[in-house]
Amino acid sequence: MGTKISNMHHKFHYIIVFAFLFAVASCNTESKQGQKTTVKKATPKIQVPEFNADSAYAYVEAQVNFGPRVPNTPEHDACASYLENKMKSFGASVIVQKAKVKAYDDSFLRMSNIIASFQPEKKNRVMLFAHWDTRPVADYCEDPARRDDPILGANDGASGVGVLMEIGRQLGMSPSNVGVDIIFFDAEDYGTPDHLDLPRKEDSWCLGSQYWSSNMHQMGYYPRYGILLDMVGAKGAMFYKEQVSMGYAPGIVNKVWNIAHELGYASVFVNDRGGMITDDHVYVNAVAGIPAINIIQHDPETATNFGAYWHTHDDNLDVIDKTTLKMVGHTVITTVYRE
Repeated sequence: MGTKISNMHHKFHYIIVFAFLFAVASCNTESKQGQKTTVKKATPKIQVPEFNADSAYAYVEAQVNFGPRVPNTPEHDACASYLENKMKSFGASVIVQKAKVKAYDDSFLRMSNIIASFQPEKKNRVMLFAHWDTRPVADYCEDPARRDDPILGANDGASGVGVLMEIGRQLGMSPSNVGVDIIFFDAEDYGTPDHLDLPRKEDSWCLGSQYWSSNMHQMGYYPRYGILLDMVGAKGAMFYKEQVSMGYAPGIVNKVWNIAHELGYASVFVNDRGGMITDDHVYVNAVAGIPAINIIQHDPETATNFGAYWHTHDDNLDVIDKTTLKMVGHTVITTVYRE
């Protein structure tokens, strides 16, 4: 009997201790349940779509077929409608920001910035941009009689837009984790002509991005960063780390260049500094306050650093190479889809 009583005592003691521990645990559970806890959801991994260089080339060709896209011309108006409708067909929400801006000669230009937003409801965003207008003069044409004629701008203008149009097409079919805004800036290439004896007016270039940076299409718009594409389609083009980009957003430059190297494009995305370029990213950084970089051709073997065809009538479809479009497009689309 004694032994049995002793065993019962121990069992009863265990039951009391267990009940006490259960009560404490229950209280803790109830206490925790009363608190608001935030569980961070893992970002789903999305496969990077294949960048189609044939498609990008077709978009470059379509722009060139309009002729020079100089503000205040019918060709410019027609191309604006094409870009707007094409981006809408990809599923983007499109805003056309129209304004009149003053050029170097005090004339007024009818300008259209085309803003195509994919997944506009998302607050976490990335901005991709290029200029879609073309140079109204051929400053560096060897024939002086043709220097006042506008250029086709296959590389200087159409190439960056063509790459971004193909990325937009892919975004419409395979949404990324982040929202993406593709902006085509106007009146970038209407700066003071170099072949004329005129005073150099400050800020005569990049009129569309200057206007947008002070009059954004959306109040409180602030993407994580921006990537500018300018002259990204020429045969044998190489891309150095542009100095304004390194000054404002070195981390973004290095991230993009590292991805390019990972993809096998180290010989084209050179791990060295290039020049300091006045381009749309300058105003996006300095005025809008958005960290932005410029992927732009740098050719140290030529006097202009931009290729012998730059701002001449040789900037036509003959200089465009699908391989270059592919390398740039593959790098940028991979950067976006990894966010």
